[in-house]
Amino acid sequence: MLGAALIGATPVQHASKPVAPVPAQQEDVVEHVAARSSDEQRRVLDYWTPTRMSKALPIDLLDTVAKTALPKDGGLLSGLSNRAGLATAPELSGAAGRIVTPRRQSARPTATTSGTRWGTGGLVTRTTGRVFLTMDGVDFVCSASTVKSASKDLVVTAGHCVKDGKGAWAGNWTFVPGYEPGGGKPYGSYTARRMFVAGPWSRSADDSYDVGMVALNTSNGRHVADVVGTQEIAFNSSRGGQVYGFGFPADPPFDGENLIYCSGQVRDDPYGQTRDQGLRCDMTAGSSGGPWLSSFDVTTGRGRLTSVSSFKYSNDRGTMYGPYFGDSAKALFATAERA
Repeated sequence: MLGAALIGATPVQHASKPVAPVPAQQEDVVEHVAARSSDEQRRVLDYWTPTRMSKALPIDLLDTVAKTALPKDGGLLSGLSNRAGLATAPELSGAAGRIVTPRRQSARPTATTSGTRWGTGGLVTRTTGRVFLTMDGVDFVCSASTVKSASKDLVVTAGHCVKDGKGAWAGNWTFVPGYEPGGGKPYGSYTARRMFVAGPWSRSADDSYDVGMVALNTSNGRHVADVVGTQEIAFNSSRGGQVYGFGFPADPPFDGENLIYCSGQVRDDPYGQTRDQGLRCDMTAGSSGGPWLSSFDVTTGRGRLTSVSSFKYSNDRGTMYGPYFGDSAKALFATAERA
């Protein structure tokens, strides 16, 4: 569901006008240096104790946190929540008292599902992971995926899992690939070295550009790509088609402990508010930044990453929207993979 400000987002108007092409000047990239030294990396790794990991909130609830728990000085990531016509999450669910209900788990993957536990294995179980981060002193979670890159250190997630629009960058940013229930880290933890978002996201939290890319530090001297593998990434693909979306939704009825997937045909934003495409999906907050894989092979768990989970409209909680990976995302990748 996802963009902190977009949880329960309602469009300003339900216009059906076509979305304008992306201007060339919006292909700029904004970056941030994270944990570079060994001391900084150790501090971040030590920060994420099992207790902190279990209590971290889905970042999509950050606006609710800002209004209920932080000073009235602009507060936590207020830039996103002040956009006209957008409503915030209706309730805040912390680690305590979460409602968890059993979810379907099919023996074989299905071509159409709005939310099923992934139980088939394959590459996607290693390349997809949970992200733990801090913004304005509050701990949050997102989802992300490794991608094939020159550096062997790159992951792709949602822009709002990296930077609060025109507001703050995330701190203590850590990726746990192949996350297992109970805080399991079968392939280790990888701290952020450098972070990248598109200019339009950094300046105005434009949802059509809600993409973030993070260059990771090595773990025990090994690149994440060498440890867990990678998914291919593709740009300017044909719109529409079959997609499998993955993530670790953490808001009820999910608990963030299992890899969940949605699958089906994607369609253009019917309101014309973004260039995004929508996928029928019941995943909740916490799945932000999870990969959308096209040409996905359910046997091997391989596909081409063509979008990430971004947001839902409040009058259609059953559809997840993800940004189209066009020239802007391509420019973002070209910069990030050289970091």
